Amino acid sequence: MHESADTGTTGRGDALRHPSWFDEAKLGILVHWGAASIPAYAPVRRSLLPDPVADMGVVERADVPAWWRTDGDAGMYQNALALPGSAVGRHHRERYGDLPYSAFVERLRDEVVPRWDPRPWGELFERSGAGYVVFSAKAEDGFLMWPSEHPHPRGTAWSSPRDVVGELAEEVRGRGMEFGVYYSAWDFSFSQAPVSDLASALAALPRGEDYRDLFLGHWKELVRRYRPCTLWNDYGVSPPGLDLPALFEWYHDRVPHGLVNDRFDIAAQGRGDLHAGYATCEPGVAPPERGRWQAVRPLSGSYFYNAEERDSDHIDPVHLVHVLADVVARGGSLLVNVGPTGAGAVPWSQSRRLLELGAWMDVYGEAVRGTRPWTRVHGTTDEGLQVRYTRTGRHLNAIVLGTPRTADLGLDLLLEPGSEVTALDGSGPLDWRPSPHGTTVRLREAPPEQPALAVRIGPVDGVSPV
Repeated sequence: MHESADTGTTGRGDALRHPSWFDEAKLGILVHWGAASIPAYAPVRRSLLPDPVADMGVVERADVPAWWRTDGDAGMYQNALALPGSAVGRHHRERYGDLPYSAFVERLRDEVVPRWDPRPWGELFERSGAGYVVFSAKAEDGFLMWPSEHPHPRGTAWSSPRDVVGELAEEVRGRGMEFGVYYSAWDFSFSQAPVSDLASALAALPRGEDYRDLFLGHWKELVRRYRPCTLWNDYGVSPPGLDLPALFEWYHDRVPHGLVNDRFDIAAQGRGDLHAGYATCEPGVAPPERGRWQAVRPLSGSYFYNAEERDSDHIDPVHLVHVLADVVARGGSLLVNVGPTGAGAVPWSQSRRLLELGAWMDVYGEAVRGTRPWTRVHGTTDEGLQVRYTRTGRHLNAIVLGTPRTADLGLDLLLEPGSEVTALDGSGPLDWRPSPHGTTVRLREAPPEQPALAVRIGPVDGVSPV
């Protein structure tokens, strides 16, 4: 994909972009792919009991050396390889001997990337129902997935001759989705020392002027070349001395409807001292009380592909639909992480879940896309099934999490006379009547087993919670 002038466009992607793309899409895909996808190893935690380390907060957990030695994210392979006594170190010696991590980078660059095909990814992401895709242009090892004019200090060997970022952007936009870029502020080829506790985690961000210039040069180049809908920085930090307000203003001048996440300076952005287009919340992190936010969810315990994980180590497809409904009802957007294999294919354990999510969205997507929160997030049917409420204009959507046993759907809502209820599966208007629980909606028939179903009620001004 060729770079255009600062005032130019990149074609169809800009035509599809509009001010509320984030609010309308509600579902996105985050892709972690790189050299770490080749060894594809991390230990897997499978105990169903509480884990005294894994269940800690992010900061507390980061100060436990054992956490880093047993980190379940395969993307941290390079870091764990440098830690004495790590599970990755033992695995690496058994399988690869003394092979350096750089050998995986070389294999990715010289063998994998030349054979990579973006079309299957684009088709899968489109079928998932996603409205946008965020791609890891640079992971923690510092390897660049595009032929940068700002080469890494390790030289051109540390970047892809093929424009993976640009080709995926073109594929994604050609299917009507937005495209954004992820960039890791950590760069282990700069910091060298492995992360093993909180102090080394804080020191993992390179602080020299050379890295600051490279960091800024990369972000500006990514904006000029690809016009990303979002700048997705990671680890909540940026090199000291960087003028972030100027960078954000420069970006918004070129991509007026683009959004920056809250991980450029998570402390300042969290306080409101620095602009953030949306907050990013990984599992265990509560969403903000107001403003845009994004729930980031891997399909398994690892963001990068981990060959040690079984299908059962991945989120249940029904649970994934429920997570989407819950996030949207609370006013957020769900960013589902995908980790392709070292050969560049999305494994079936992940593809199946995206396809099942997409199949549900094909039927009930109207209760998700373009919606806003209602005055109440959740409810309960008379059978005890949970309900999530969303609002579409003058209508209320009731998303029932699970399958009612009969055709009588009892909602904990009061409807004024003249209210209309419509099935979002296409079966049309539905009869309803008051009930001790609130309202009973008569479905066409007892519904088949499915992750969730949804009905639309209007006008919303005539609906109140019990």
